[in-house]
Amino acid sequence: MSHDKAFHEKLTDQLTKHEGLRLKPYHCPAGKLTIGIGRNLEDKGITEKEAVMLLENDIEECIADLNKVFKGFELLPETVQLVLVDMRFNLGPGRFRKFKKMITAVNDLDYPRAAAEMKDSRWYTQVGQRARTLVKMMTDV
Repeated sequence: MSHDKAFHEKLTDQLTKHEGLRLKPYHCPAGKLTIGIGRNLEDKGITEKEAVMLLENDIEECIADLNKVFKGFELLPETVQLVLVDMRFNLGPGRFRKFKKMITAVNDLDYPRAAAEMKDSRWYTQVGQRARTLVKMMTDV
């Protein structure tokens, strides 16, 4: 049985009213970890398509933020952009901004110095292979 758009809109409104909209995970009355409009994360999780959609949104957020941090971010070499987005994604905006010497080195287009600053951090030892890969990418620019 197929329903029209109006039916789906009514149902969306009704479910949103009854379930509520929660943008951070919470435990529903049944004790299940839930998010959004009644999405049971424990039993249902998310689909690969939903995970990719979330990632795409997060990437856009990272790029928008990096455009604020770096003058002409999108003019930097692609490899440098890839490294910076990966780091920003991993660290979040606040921790990323603490890499002041690395940010200065990138703004000076001094990628070997930027790589050295990346390596000279607690992050480098915490994330292991990921950091080694990103440092090598930055070094090889």
